[in-house]
Amino acid sequence: LKDYQTGQIRNLGVVAHGGAGKTSLVEAMLFNTGVLSRLGRVEDGTTTSDYHPEEIARQTTIHTSLLPCEWNNIKINLLDTPGFSDFIGEVKGALRVSDSAMFVVSSVDGVEVQHEIIWDIADQYELPRMVFINKMDRENANFEKVLDDLKSNFKANFVPFQIPIGEFNTFTGVVDTINEQAYTGEGKGKEITIPEDMADKIAEYREQLIEAAADGDDDLTIKYLEGEELTPEEIKEGLKKSIILGKVIPVLAGSATKNIGIAQLLNVIENYLPAPEENDGPVAALVFKTIADPYVGKMNYLRVFNGNFKSDSVYFNSVKEKNEKVGNVLFIRGKNTVQTNNVCTGDMAVVVKLQDTGTGDTLCAKENPVVLEKIQFPIPTLTVAIEPKSKNDEDKLGDAITKILEEEPSMRVEKNTETKQTLLTGMGELHLNIIIDKLKRKYGVDVVTADPKVPYRETIKSKVEVEGKHKKQSGGRGQYGHVWIRFEPNPEGDFVFDENIFGGSVPKQYFPAVEKGLREAMTEGVLAGYPTTGIKATLYDGSYHTVDSSEMAFKIAASLAFKKGVQQANPTLLEPIMNVETVVPENFMGDIISDFNTKRGRVLGTEPKDRQTVIKAMVPLAEMYRYAIDLKAMTQGRGSFSMEFSSYEEVPARQAEDIIKKVKAEAQS
Repeated sequence: LKDYQTGQIRNLGVVAHGGAGKTSLVEAMLFNTGVLSRLGRVEDGTTTSDYHPEEIARQTTIHTSLLPCEWNNIKINLLDTPGFSDFIGEVKGALRVSDSAMFVVSSVDGVEVQHEIIWDIADQYELPRMVFINKMDRENANFEKVLDDLKSNFKANFVPFQIPIGEFNTFTGVVDTINEQAYTGEGKGKEITIPEDMADKIAEYREQLIEAAADGDDDLTIKYLEGEELTPEEIKEGLKKSIILGKVIPVLAGSATKNIGIAQLLNVIENYLPAPEENDGPVAALVFKTIADPYVGKMNYLRVFNGNFKSDSVYFNSVKEKNEKVGNVLFIRGKNTVQTNNVCTGDMAVVVKLQDTGTGDTLCAKENPVVLEKIQFPIPTLTVAIEPKSKNDEDKLGDAITKILEEEPSMRVEKNTETKQTLLTGMGELHLNIIIDKLKRKYGVDVVTADPKVPYRETIKSKVEVEGKHKKQSGGRGQYGHVWIRFEPNPEGDFVFDENIFGGSVPKQYFPAVEKGLREAMTEGVLAGYPTTGIKATLYDGSYHTVDSSEMAFKIAASLAFKKGVQQANPTLLEPIMNVETVVPENFMGDIISDFNTKRGRVLGTEPKDRQTVIKAMVPLAEMYRYAIDLKAMTQGRGSFSMEFSSYEEVPARQAEDIIKKVKAEAQS
């Protein structure tokens, strides 16, 4: 790769719903720009971008790949992103550092769920975008139908810059509607006369192009309205401005696997998509992706937003507030790298073996610290419990998890102290499976999975007064502790200990021992062994022995009183209740509310949000562990949700009975 200036760079996020042919299109673009001598195939595991073992095995993109290529004296940084919802975090990272987005749409399937979801992300970043309608050589390919589909799904002005000659068996080439030129065959194609039966359609689209060009510039608008003809250069400049402003979305067509329409696509990227903004200020670069490579070590992918980023330099991580010594800086294409001394504003590269830097961090000059806008990664919502298969796996698990967390911003790991489980949370079943596979393949750690346990608690509903006596005589000094304790519900808090002793029936020095005995006893409730909460215990009477009494004796007496008292005080089971916010298209609202009702949930209300509806509810955690899967099924992947702990509430009697039976059965087995 030669050196390029900022104005010669195009940063393009390539996005799609899974199966639209996005990776094959990127492969064809690399082939046409001379990077590859032959086209790789997804089915054979030979594409440049899908090189990770898990991608080859599943024949799908899982990680964003950075793939620079050169075309007519410009450098195009292609970011090939995953098309499945479990990996939407990778898409968010890529679009944060892109200057435009190309949506790849199948000519057979049209607009699909992930197109809709990613379109909204592109809106958030205010990205110019274009559409490539792929697979024009497939049976049931229909360019016009997909064009109508785009217009009905998105509020945007879609104008064909390129249309197909024929469809399916008759698909032979494309027509460039801007320059009114037709090409047939592979690669750059052979220029031919425009087919006569396409003349009217091309004239119609060309008029739309001229209108769109005029809309991008006030002077051109006046000239157009006065009936003057725009020059080819004015059309080009007007379209560039309209694309940047989002007033027009170029639509192109072709076939990645047949290599038709790709050279013309590259020309549109060169001539009409924006270069990065020129910025000669103090250096600032954003890390948008991290990989733990087994041979190279930690690799941070970054985009330079200001200044020039140089090798063998010290930079300041303004998020972690630490200096980082940068050695080699690499341009990367898939898994292949080449060293560089300088990365200009707008370009992308990789740095290796940084100590503290991770995804979302900013590297800048210490004397001019700046924190670039971070990437808003989605919150993971599907949880499984994991445990190491063997002692050897246990020793390696912690280190392996730490390394995977560096690569996976949309993953969480926590140790639940109540259930004593290690909980792994990801974006969906596929995401979790890939993490578990990676633990074994990359780090040699075997884990088994289980359903997460609900951290139930126990409490009491009645007030009781009970005696606890511990008396033991076995020669020499004995043991004697004797208490009377009043237990009553304390719904406002966890545990309160009080004393109301008169006349010194229990000396003060034993009060802490009584409280400690109660607190220890509370860790295992009488119903099913869950921690007990919401209790006020008042020590109000008892007795002692001047020789045999001790802290230990009073501690044991208190625990005996607790077990007896809680049994008599109408004990009950509590479960965690979550505040849940679900965001779905309005037409799914009824299904979501009905589903919450079956989950023992209480719907608190609904409110509109952009083109969607937010449904707020309170739902038991026990019903929510598989909700990520349920929601995806109910909404065809269009829904999202978040939840946070609200409170503990009593479990209904029938469910409580089942839970207690299950716990006792497990204990016996």
